[in-house]
Parts: sequence; C-alpha cells; structure tokens
Amino acid sequence: MNEIKNRIEQLRTELDMHNHNYYVLDSPTISDRDFDMMMKELEELERSHPEFDDPYSPTRRVGSDLSKGFVQVRHEYPMLSLGNTYSISEVDDFVKRCRDALMGESFTIVGEMKFDGTSISLTYENGRLVRAVTRGDGEKGDDVTENVMTIKSIPLRLQGNDWPERFEIRGEIVLPWQAFDKLNAEREFNEEPLFANPRNAASGTLKLQNPAEVGRRGLDAYFYYLLGEDLPHDTHFDNMMAARKWGFKVSAVMTRLKSIADVDAFINHWDTARKELPVATDGLVFKIDSLRQQLNLGYTAKSPRWAMAYKFQAERALTQLKFVSFEVGRTGVITPVANLEPVLLSGTIVKRASLHNADIIRNLDIHEGDMLYVEKGGEIIPKITGVDGAARKADAKAVAFVTECPACGTELVRVEGEASWVCPNKYGCQPQITGRVEHFVSRRMMDIDGIGAETSETLFAGGLVSNIADIYDLTREKLMRLDRFGEKSADRIMQGIERSKTVPFERVVYALSIPYVGETVAKKVAFSLKNIDALMSASVDDLTAIDDVGTRIAESIVEYFAAPVNREIIERLRRAGVCMEVAEQSAAGASDKLNGKSIVISGVFNHHSRDEYKALIELHGGKNSGSISKKTSFILAGENMGPAKLEKASKLGVPIIGEDEFLKMIEN
Repeated sequence: MNEIKNRIEQLRTELDMHNHNYYVLDSPTISDRDFDMMMKELEELERSHPEFDDPYSPTRRVGSDLSKGFVQVRHEYPMLSLGNTYSISEVDDFVKRCRDALMGESFTIVGEMKFDGTSISLTYENGRLVRAVTRGDGEKGDDVTENVMTIKSIPLRLQGNDWPERFEIRGEIVLPWQAFDKLNAEREFNEEPLFANPRNAASGTLKLQNPAEVGRRGLDAYFYYLLGEDLPHDTHFDNMMAARKWGFKVSAVMTRLKSIADVDAFINHWDTARKELPVATDGLVFKIDSLRQQLNLGYTAKSPRWAMAYKFQAERALTQLKFVSFEVGRTGVITPVANLEPVLLSGTIVKRASLHNADIIRNLDIHEGDMLYVEKGGEIIPKITGVDGAARKADAKAVAFVTECPACGTELVRVEGEASWVCPNKYGCQPQITGRVEHFVSRRMMDIDGIGAETSETLFAGGLVSNIADIYDLTREKLMRLDRFGEKSADRIMQGIERSKTVPFERVVYALSIPYVGETVAKKVAFSLKNIDALMSASVDDLTAIDDVGTRIAESIVEYFAAPVNREIIERLRRAGVCMEVAEQSAAGASDKLNGKSIVISGVFNHHSRDEYKALIELHGGKNSGSISKKTSFILAGENMGPAKLEKASKLGVPIIGEDEFLKMIEN
C-alpha cells in the first residue's frame, strides 16, 4: 500500500512540475502524450484508492460540474484602485511627488505591465491555496476558489519551502488572445453574444457556475503584489522574484527603474512592444520598490500614493485594402470582408475585418486599394473606422456591393427594413447547406462529434449530405469511402449520430436553423408547444402569444415550416429517431405561472443550483434577467445576496423572495 501511495505522490509532484513548465515557464519538457498518460495513471490510481484523496491533486484541475454560487468574503487588506493617467508628464510628476514626500531619500521604482483582465486575491497557508477572492467593491469580493483551481498556471501547492506560513498574493486573471479568439468563434457560430474584449470574457468566465466550463476556456493569471506579516524581503521587486520561485507567473516585464528618464524610456518601449504580448494589456504600473517607503507615503481614500497607472491609447493602425470578398452565411446573408495587408494589432496579426453590409461600405466611402484605419482595442472583430482619403489613387474605383451570390450566382434580394442582402437560394447554395449542417451538429445543438466545418464540406462534396436529414443516412461504409476517413473517425461520427437521438426537443428546435430562432427562443417555443406537430401547425398569432416571440420570429417560423422541403426533412428526422417532443418529466412540470415575469437570481442556494433555478424559471414561463431594473418582477434571493443588489432593489421597490417561497409559487 505504501508503494501505491508513493507512486501517487510522485505523479502529483511530477505533474505539478510539468504544469508549471508548460503554463508558467512556457517551456514544456515532455510531450503532451506523455503528460496525458501520467495524468491517466494518476486518475486510475486515485479512483482505485480514494483513501489517498487530495483536493490539491492535479486531477482536480478540470473542476466539478456543479457549484452552488459564490459567498462574499471581506478582504483582509482592502483592494484599492490606482490613480491613472494617459500623460507621460503626469507620470513624471508622480515620481517628483514621491521624491519630495521622501525628503530627498533615494528610491527605486518598479515598472510593470498592467494586464487587462479581472483582479484576484489568493490566500495561501502552509504552502497551499486556501481561498481566491475577486476584487468586488474593494472591501469584499466573491469567493471563486473552486473556479480558480481550474486555472493551470496558478499553483495549488507551492514549490520550495521558504514561503511564509500565511500570505496573500494579488494578480490579474486574463484570457490570452488565442483562447479569446477561439471562445468567441464558438459563440459566434452558436449565435451567442460575443464578448467585447478579453477582460469581459475573463470576468464572465470566472463567475460561471460550472467550474468544468471555466477550466475548458483557458484562463491564465499574472501576479504583481505580495502581502503579509512575514514577507521574505523588504522590497516589492525581491518579493515578486521570490513568488516566481514558489511557482507564480510573474511577468518578465517587471523592471527596476532609477530615474525619470528610465521611466519615460520604459513607457516608450512598451507602448509598441506590448502589441507582441500574448495577452491584452491596457497600460503600465509604477510602484515605489521599498515597502518601508510605501508605508511612509501612505494612501488617499481611494488609492495608494506610492503607485500610479499609465494607460495606453486605444490601438489604431493604417493598412492597405487588398480586396473585398463577399461571404455567404448559413442563413444566406452576404457579408463583405475587407482583406488587408497584414498588420499587428492588440497582440494579433490582422488580415481581415468585417465590413458588415453595403451601407457601411457606402458610408465609409471605401475605394479599391484605399489605406484604411483599423481599430481593435480589445475587440474580437477588428473594425474599419475610417479611410485616409489623401492616400487614395486618383483612378481608384468605389467598392461595389455584389448583386449576385458569389457562391451560386443567384440574384440577391434586400431584407425589408434591414441593411442585409440575402441569397434566396436556400436549398441549392453550398455555403448555406454546409453552414446549416455545421450548425446542426454543434455542441449546443445535436452535439455530433467528428463533424465540423471541413467535414461538412467533405460530406457535401462527396454527395453524402445535402441537408441535415442526410446525416442519419450515413453509414460506416459510406464514410470510409471518402478521403481521409479511417475506421476511428467513421466510428466516432456514427457513435455521435446515435447519441444525438437522445438530445432533448428544445435543442433539436435550435438545431434546425430557423432564421431568428436562437437558443432561448427555441426553448420557449418547445416548452410552450410541447412537440413538433404543434410547432409545425402553429400560426403567427399562436407563436406571438409565447413570451419573447415577436412578429418577425413568428413569421420566420411559419415560413420555415411552410416549405415542403423542410417538412420532409422533419419527417425523415422523426423516422431516424430524433426526439420530436418535450420529455415527459420536463413537460409534466411545465406551466405558465411565471409568464411575463422578469426575475433576477442572487446569492447562494440550498435546494438547487443557480443554473437549475434559471431552468425552472424558463420552464414555468418566466424570463431570467442579469440586472435589476424597474421591469424586474422580483429577486429570487439565497444567502449572501450582494449588498449592491439589495440596495438597488430597495430603491426601486423590487420584491425579494426566498427559495422556499419561490418553490411554493411554482409547485403544481
């Protein structure tokens, strides 16, 4: 038994080291496969020997699927904001003020990067992470320990043995550009709202109720300040170098500066060099290095006198337009895209930027070969914000919007009341067909593993799939006749197809690609009408009677099911075994008791998770809202409801009800 325990400890130690090498040092020493094999061995040993369980094991990094909410915790040391400026001269004035206040005593300044994420405070005791708390209002924040434990660059157990028995370290949770682009690409495909920037994405991810999803998204963290009663050094810089040895990710940008000239050079260098960093930044921070001098300089009511932030200007670049391409989406909308000479912007090379529609091209007055101003400033989709007219060639022609579909040649039509042009050839235009297939098989819809954008096009080109119902006619043999399909990939797809037959009806409705029917509307109509036959026969009046279904959505649904080709697809899906009605257990509990009510959830609950309460609200006809307003019907409050929400509810006269009262309200 000791041999097994020793092997478990050995694996945990080695995996922690490899995690640190990969996520902090960016210098892996083993292959991904070897790492995965070690992780698998540890998982199997822990499963077989639960007596050796350890909540700090590397296997816990993925997080569990359920969290009951966030408890608010008071900060031992308040998390104050920093004074900031966009002016180099004001940073110089800050240095001069510190010099005057220190009565001519020599001092050193530490320059460091200001990462654009969400602030976090971690507490360690005896070398182990015990608590992670968000900034909140500066006095108290949310305990997000379970979510933070999924971030692989954050040490759960410290390296070495010279750390204080108890200390606090502060940093920034960030979402690297690469992970941010991937996340927003997923959300765009699933027709979910895009995150505006990595900061919003990091903050939103950290507050998710599902730690497994937090772990999947690829958050990272950089640390910049150490606090405690028994710190190893009396300077900020040396303390952070010690923290780096303990396993924390401390930016290599952090530098000691001795003069105003050093400070100015630091700003000028990083104003450009930051664009090559893998994460979003919005400025620099300057701190007096000596902790004793920090204490002597003290604080104002809102910020320390010994630190200041310098904010970068929004990023903008000028680059040449190579050409405008016109791309066809799964709903037939034609999107013009500016193809640009590559330019570095906010950490990524920008080659393309959406021009959205014909009106924007006309309003910007874009001509062939123009020099275009591109801004990103943290936005996922680079924006064309202007044209350098002085650089335009005299014979340059204005960019003309296409009149025919670039994929199938069909004449485009203008959507009434909108700026969009659409290809009406819904069932014969290849990008629309493969786009609907790709949408149908995606994770939030039918979740058929093994079919993505490239495979959808391969299946179409091979004559196997020309609509979503054709997916259920696929066989292992048919797939293996196509190029690049082996036994494993074919089996994976066939297993995914079989599993998709258990996907609930509301997700099937979402998967059909009915124009204007997103995930929320799909749930509403599915739970209201209960089955596909009722949905296919529903009138515009029937549909607009459902909460959140307006006239345009209702007309779109009626038009979709009026098409014989769609009705035939539905019948083929039904014969294949796809779920065409709300499950009995869901239907049995549904009602309209909350119809027309807008409800905000706040606090920590005992009987159900927050996600379960959101599902119950929708099941009974209510609408979940993220913020309190005059339109809020009531707040469903658990323990530790945030004081800001409590104050706003009181000011607006919004009722607050508890779990038991809510459950009694909806019980049948």
